[in-house]
Amino acid sequence: MKILPPLTLAFVLTLMTHLSPAEDLVLSLRSRADVDGAATTNVARWDPDKTALIICDMWDDHWCKSAARRVVEMAPALNETVKLARERGVFIIHAPSTCVDFYKETPQRSLAQKAALAKAPIPLSSSPRWGTSWCWPDPKFEGVLPIDDSDMGCSCEEAKCEIREAWTRQIKLIDLAEGDAMTDDGQEAFNLLTERGIENVILCGVHLNMCVLGRPFAIRQMVKLGKNVALMRDMTDTMYNPERPPGVDHFTGTDLVVGHVERFWCPSFTSKDLTGKPPFRFGEDDRKSSGE
Repeated sequence: MKILPPLTLAFVLTLMTHLSPAEDLVLSLRSRADVDGAATTNVARWDPDKTALIICDMWDDHWCKSAARRVVEMAPALNETVKLARERGVFIIHAPSTCVDFYKETPQRSLAQKAALAKAPIPLSSSPRWGTSWCWPDPKFEGVLPIDDSDMGCSCEEAKCEIREAWTRQIKLIDLAEGDAMTDDGQEAFNLLTERGIENVILCGVHLNMCVLGRPFAIRQMVKLGKNVALMRDMTDTMYNPERPPGVDHFTGTDLVVGHVERFWCPSFTSKDLTGKPPFRFGEDDRKSSGE
């Protein structure tokens, strides 16, 4: 048998590795029945080459101090999860709404802008809110949210924070890597997914009862576009003030919104399915058990 020279052998091994099919993502997807809300879990296998992970509004700051602190706390764990997903072939879309112009000179922003125009099967959301289009609650699809966020959800125990646009970019603790994309636009997001034949979409980031549901690249829109959508439920947070109904602590309020999503929109899973490590949990969450 002819022995290949070392460089040729290394090239062949690299080529074989590249051509080998990527190992499926094995996700424990939790959903809830329409009737009684009971949770059921089904194992799904998703091809990473047909999967995108969208990071919603993980900004560098927030008008609510407690919300900003939780983003800082969660960001390193989310960044590690994103890194591992990227290494497995998942396409990463960064979506820090209203401040993508900060990245106008980056290849990640250019990648989103240059993606071929794709015709969506339905009209994309266009009702404006906070400078971008918005996919509003639709009674044909979902019931009323289980928490009262009509005060915008500041959970600070001291005087409530003044609402303002405090963010200028995505938090630096999340890496923007080669091959990632940057957009907050529903059409651009759909173009990127269509161009790559992506059918599976993972949503994470903040805040679940607002942006992670309502942004034009987020849960409501992606479900209506026919994508297989899943929420990474330990890598999210809500804007909920425990002084408002139903009067539970902040983290229980988040669990209630996760349950709402699981019932009306899409299943959820935890980062453990991607990292093999225990799900992320906020340090202030001192409950003996949670909705993990």
